[in-house]
Amino acid sequence: MKISIDHISEKPLALHSQEPALSFPLLAQMQADGTCSFIGPVRCDATVVREYDHVRVTGRITVPVALVCSRCLVDYESLLDSSFTIIFRKATAEEGVLEEETELSEQDLIASCYHGDEIDMTHEIEEQISMEVPVQPLCGDSCKGLCPECGTDLNHDTCSCSASQFNFKFSALKDFKASR
Repeated sequence: MKISIDHISEKPLALHSQEPALSFPLLAQMQADGTCSFIGPVRCDATVVREYDHVRVTGRITVPVALVCSRCLVDYESLLDSSFTIIFRKATAEEGVLEEETELSEQDLIASCYHGDEIDMTHEIEEQISMEVPVQPLCGDSCKGLCPECGTDLNHDTCSCSASQFNFKFSALKDFKASR
């Protein structure tokens, strides 16, 4: 999604964009890595307004994805949904100079720079989507996962394995004997 600076005024400008997920380099890389599969287009609805010396873009991005549950290994579909606010400022020559240490304000965390007569939202859109992809996807909050002994999907079946709880965190210490 590209926004022409000349079309932005004091009045809010509403924009709608729908693009294939694989047209975004980061999303194509995520799909190639097997992180997730994008099964529909990226939809972006945004409101753009000029404020003083900057441009504020507020909006929402959605994209349907196919994920693999980290507990039961079942494929499932979900909708990634992200709301955002980004403030764009025209880049200056001083932008490339790095200071030793700078404390960032909340305003700095949502700010970005643009060059020329248009704002290219590609990087910001793919960044918003990538932050919404769960690190450990779950098909549901109540997913019971797989039996650690026989591999049965405990969401659909029960198994006859021992019901004793086994804590894998300290399994290396189970035969440890302390000597005095």
